[in-house]
Amino acid sequence: MRAEGGQATAELAALLPCLAAVLAVAWQLVLAGHAAAAAAVAARAAARASAVGADPGAAARAHLSARLERGLRVARSDRGVTISLRVPRIVNAVPLGRVEATARLPMR
Repeated sequence: MRAEGGQATAELAALLPCLAAVLAVAWQLVLAGHAAAAAAVAARAAARASAVGADPGAAARAHLSARLERGLRVARSDRGVTISLRVPRIVNAVPLGRVEATARLPMR
């Protein structure tokens, strides 16, 4: 019989990069979900500001963190106010696109 003294260490060393990759993908999904939720909140704030004649961009920025604010785009149309945010990324080499949210206040 052969001794298997270092096999557990070798298996752990091989598994750690895979575990790190899975955790990075999971964290990236969390960041994308947070960006989508923040876009919805900012769009609602921008729609309220637009309804009262204020600046929708300033209202949206007030509801975003500094990291999300950098990729902010605000567009007004007859459908409401659309907010577009760049999804923050863990690895800079992988572009992840943008998330959008549109909000419109009901007319009375």
